[in-house]
Amino acid sequence: MGVLHSSSLKYMSLGVLVLQTTLLVLTMRYSRTLKEYGPRYLASSAVVSAEVLKIFTCTLLFFKEKDFNLHAVKRLLNEEILSKPMDTMKLIIPAGIYTLQNNLLYVALSNLDAATYQVTYQLKILTTALFSVFMLRKKLSLYQWLSLLLLMAGVTLVQWPTESADVSEHKILSAGSQFVGLIAVLMACVSSGFAGVYFEKILKETEQSLWVRNIQLGLFSFVFGLIGMMIYDGQRVIQSGMFQGYNAITCVVVVLQALGGLLVAVVIKYADNILKGFATSLSIMVSTLISYFLLKDFNPTGVFFLGAVLVIAATFLYSYECKPASSSTTSVV
Repeated sequence: MGVLHSSSLKYMSLGVLVLQTTLLVLTMRYSRTLKEYGPRYLASSAVVSAEVLKIFTCTLLFFKEKDFNLHAVKRLLNEEILSKPMDTMKLIIPAGIYTLQNNLLYVALSNLDAATYQVTYQLKILTTALFSVFMLRKKLSLYQWLSLLLLMAGVTLVQWPTESADVSEHKILSAGSQFVGLIAVLMACVSSGFAGVYFEKILKETEQSLWVRNIQLGLFSFVFGLIGMMIYDGQRVIQSGMFQGYNAITCVVVVLQALGGLLVAVVIKYADNILKGFATSLSIMVSTLISYFLLKDFNPTGVFFLGAVLVIAATFLYSYECKPASSSTTSVV
């Protein structure tokens, strides 16, 4: 009975991972390409809204962890935050990078179709691995290094230009837009790798509740997000308000971005690394099919499919060799 329960939890985890990863990408892409009759929502505003929701959720979970004992919560917050200002200030760096990363994802999905984005964003496996080697002194096996080379080859093929003749103005604009999206997703991969490893290093160095760390991280991210919003979209916020252009799809994107990382962090403990690789592969395939049949913003080529297969194979190979981390809930998005 226990084995059946464990097996059902694993496959439920698989379903949740695939659903969360795919829905976030597709809804974000759809929301950024949807023809609006009014002002389009501000990506910087969505990032700030997501941080507020994340802080609220982590605070609620933290209270639940302490059985809603206000005195215990107040004492712990005083001990872990006010009494350790230097530990708290360490989170400024990952918070700033995560805020940048979240904004870059909107830029990427405004300029790349969901399928190309999904495959290219798997380069975060490479950046995370490299930062783990240099910052955490982690040792990678030969198979893992080979999988990273395979990953780079796959992403290169996905980005390989397929049209050389009949270059019209529309195609030039499209190519320029795709280049902006590619730069954005590459920067997001680098920032994701560094911030993730840095945050893991902090968690390993200090004994503290994951929810407290996430609250601290969220507060700094909120401040950075608010500053960024006022610098880049301040005039539009003053004219039409922070929530201009918000609709049901926008709210779904905000919720998925806010709760996605926390949801995955909780779910991961029931899923092994092979299952995570399988979830990533399924998400890529589902995103590709929906992007082609429903969003109609993607024209698949043989080169793309070859690249996608290499990326999926690299994900499996790396996940197969990678031992489960002792603190699997360190992922933050």
